[in-house]
Amino acid sequence: MKSKKLYYTGIAVLLIIILGICAFYLFAPISKQNKTVYLYIDNNDTPDSLFKKIEEHCHDFGATAVMTMARHTDYVNNIRQGRYAITPSTNAFTLFRNMRNGNQTPINIVVPEVRTRERLAETITKNLMMEKEDLLDYLNNNDSLKFLGKDIDTCTVIALFLPYTFEMYWNVSPKKLLENMSEEHKKFWNKERLAKAKALELTPIQVQTLASIVDEETNYVPEKPTVAGMYYNRLMTDMPLQADPTVKFALQDFSLKRIYHNMLSYPSPYNTYYTTGLPPGPIRIASVAGIDAVLNLEHHNYLYMCAKEDFSGSHNFAETYPEHLQNASRYANALNERGIK
Repeated sequence: MKSKKLYYTGIAVLLIIILGICAFYLFAPISKQNKTVYLYIDNNDTPDSLFKKIEEHCHDFGATAVMTMARHTDYVNNIRQGRYAITPSTNAFTLFRNMRNGNQTPINIVVPEVRTRERLAETITKNLMMEKEDLLDYLNNNDSLKFLGKDIDTCTVIALFLPYTFEMYWNVSPKKLLENMSEEHKKFWNKERLAKAKALELTPIQVQTLASIVDEETNYVPEKPTVAGMYYNRLMTDMPLQADPTVKFALQDFSLKRIYHNMLSYPSPYNTYYTTGLPPGPIRIASVAGIDAVLNLEHHNYLYMCAKEDFSGSHNFAETYPEHLQNASRYANALNERGIK
């Protein structure tokens, strides 16, 4: 009887030890770091490469525990790509559960105020699994953009991007990214902004196109509504916008300090000296300040503007062409004095 009791006691102790070992393997912190690190799983990962990636961040017992669960649940045959956080307190069970369920940790994507789709794609994909070329294929292909609606094409798609910080999953696809941008664009264009655009007889994309020109003309926020009002006056009277930044965009030469007469006839729908009306789309990602400056533009009689000769970044405005020529002459002389060509 005594030996039987000892036998069962031994079995119980053994079970406790086994359970303790299992609990340790499953629930003890596994990270080698005292800060949060990230496990990136991509399309090409195999069980062996996945194990090596986990080993980089986790102690051997943790990596072994995760892979043991992976093999016994058939996860190794259905590896899910993604970005998964490993904090100092993360255990093997939690990490594997997140991997199996695809519970990724989002990444912050900052949309920059850039001029070209190429630069936009390069910046956005820098911290994503997506390649720059994959995103550019969508941005440069009208067939790929059809799902976004009739107003979005390769010229207008850049208007979907607002200069905010967005949460995305690391393995987001180009199509899903554009869907997310489209939803954020709809949220931005609330009833108040839509009403203001309608009062100006402009669509949201036209507002952003005009705002992109305003942004290129001045960084001085208090002056933006005045600049917007001047271009709006031209637009409403079918006068060419004649905006120098559109020439730079048409030529794709943003290093130009001066715009010469021979550049004004460059045949491009973006060259507002060559065509009348707005360009077919924004010449950069418009700032929120620029968009709101157009929506709240200053009503005045100015038709002309020229950078001030003091190079302060602000402008001289004029209602008549002779007055404008005087302003332009002073600015040209200042450029010549500084040897700017």
